[in-house]
Amino acid sequence: MVPIPAGEQQKLVERLYRACGGSYTPEQRRKFYVSGPQWAAAYEGQALFHAPTRKPVGFEEVIRKWGELGIAYWCTHDTDVIPTRALGTEEQWEILGRIKKALADNGVKCSMVTTETFYHAVFAASPAAEAPQIRDYAAWRCKNTVKIGHELGATHAVYWPGSLGYQIQGAVEETETLKWYADAINAACEMDIGVAGKRGRQTLKHCLEAKPFEPQAQILLPTSDAMLAFIDSGLIEHPEMVGLNPEYLHELMWGSAVRASLARALIKGKLWHFDINDGYPLKHDVDIGVGLVNPLDWLNVLVLLRSHGYRGPFNLDYKPPRTTSNWGVFAVSFPTAVDRFITLWEMAGEVLEDPVIREAGEALRAGGEKAKDLDAEAIFEANKELMTLHELIAHRMVQILLGIHKGRTYSV
Repeated sequence: MVPIPAGEQQKLVERLYRACGGSYTPEQRRKFYVSGPQWAAAYEGQALFHAPTRKPVGFEEVIRKWGELGIAYWCTHDTDVIPTRALGTEEQWEILGRIKKALADNGVKCSMVTTETFYHAVFAASPAAEAPQIRDYAAWRCKNTVKIGHELGATHAVYWPGSLGYQIQGAVEETETLKWYADAINAACEMDIGVAGKRGRQTLKHCLEAKPFEPQAQILLPTSDAMLAFIDSGLIEHPEMVGLNPEYLHELMWGSAVRASLARALIKGKLWHFDINDGYPLKHDVDIGVGLVNPLDWLNVLVLLRSHGYRGPFNLDYKPPRTTSNWGVFAVSFPTAVDRFITLWEMAGEVLEDPVIREAGEALRAGGEKAKDLDAEAIFEANKELMTLHELIAHRMVQILLGIHKGRTYSV
């Protein structure tokens, strides 16, 4: 091909995007509880070793784009939209008024708010640092976010204690630090009870988000299982108000089976919010768009969630690649991410209704004819042929993922 002039490049991308097909309309996308974070759309491509590749984007523009694309929910960190110096001031309430107007004007709702307790220098030693004034400030930030959430009509609050840990072993006393962190969550819940009562609203669902590593070298609550234990530790005064916001990649990063982590949260009744993205095990937090790396694993995850009636938010917590332009973030990255999620969700429904998978699953649960009790060899012989169905079920799911079950074939 000849070089593409700058003025023709967007047209080329648009033409190839249309050629891909498989897009959903904004009306179809709005049927799903998919939320778009302010921080994801406004991510400028910067990182520890990377300079920004995109220009800043404000919340009015992000919310307007969500409305156009059919992403029906928006969420934010407090300091994504309010300067740190303005938190708790009249300027905060003026900004919230502008956000409410932008949401109303574009038919978008605020689903979740979260407190930034990891970026500002004050949190260098974590929001549960030894200095009482730092801990008091962190608790105030969490309480202020509760007020922001109710003002914007949110239903969820998320807490990611990414800086709750240490770089150097022995620098903190872990049990003390966990108690101090619980104090901040307890303060947020108490504030929530009061604010919700005055406003005649339901209290927020307070969701803890785990991550195995980064930004600290050692993190005190690295997994969703650790978070579940923390909720049940006796340190949380209102455990009924506190659940989980697992992130797909955060669970995958440490080598977990994401579906198994979610299953443990489902059993506890604590899966309230879910950050969706993709990436690689035992790597850093690359935050790739959902389904671009592990589509079969994602299909399995959504089969689990559909079969258990999960109705919480699916939050698009990923970073559009540094190679994507400001225009491409909204023209390609987010619409394709939503559409891959919807397609995988629909495929999960096909799996649950598929006659081959259904009959295979029923046969495995029925088992073989009764053998002599406590005779391991006889019991194995009675069931051994049925167990081949495990591999057949996996093959059938791949067929559904690739469309082979609908007659797709390739010439050889």
